[in-house]
Amino acid sequence: MSSALFADRAEAGRALARRLAGQALRPPVVVLALPRGGVPIGAEVARMLGAPLDLLLVRKIGAPGQPELAVAAVAEGPPPQTVVDEALCRTTGARRRDIDRQAQEELVEIERRRRVYLGGRAPLPVEGATVVVVDDGIATGTTVRAALQALRRRRPARIVLAVPVGPADTVAALRSESEADEVLCLEQPAPFHAIGLHYREFHQVSDEEVVAALAAAAKSSVTRSATGGATS
Repeated sequence: MSSALFADRAEAGRALARRLAGQALRPPVVVLALPRGGVPIGAEVARMLGAPLDLLLVRKIGAPGQPELAVAAVAEGPPPQTVVDEALCRTTGARRRDIDRQAQEELVEIERRRRVYLGGRAPLPVEGATVVVVDDGIATGTTVRAALQALRRRRPARIVLAVPVGPADTVAALRSESEADEVLCLEQPAPFHAIGLHYREFHQVSDEEVVAALAAAAKSSVTRSATGGATS
């Protein structure tokens, strides 16, 4: 039997948005997506909440020989925020000097993405806002922890982490920590497999798709403002 819970990211984003819409989030609301896979999710959430969409740029650092297993992650600053999973480092043999080297390489990629996706523009201001952070799922939680810790320094009033799917132990750990004020996870299957296995369609999101989603969200935001329909 298939373990897929969602047809694709768009369907997952709509389901997540419906749950968030029922929470009467205090305005202003800003949606921040983790690229690239979180952007189609964030586009649906931002559209249904009538909120602006921006990116929270973070890169995972994989274990030796297992690049998809995040032993650390780095998020854009200033200063950049690196989070290391010490237990996974011990298990996988990842060394701190290698993590630091990879972090510098990933910061170059983060800067490239800001140029490509956003034309180098600065992040949207979030101080005093309710910020909804979205991705297409979580596994170990290391990547999203780096993103949330970097975001917290920007002084939002409230951080809501919202994802379609993740393992119960990681979700429970994130809920017990201080990085997010609330953690919403629609599905926590057991056993938990790779995030993509819980979607029927889970392609590699391209740079072009990210740019198109951000452009559509920006156009929608301008239209709402012009018609007086903005909620944030």
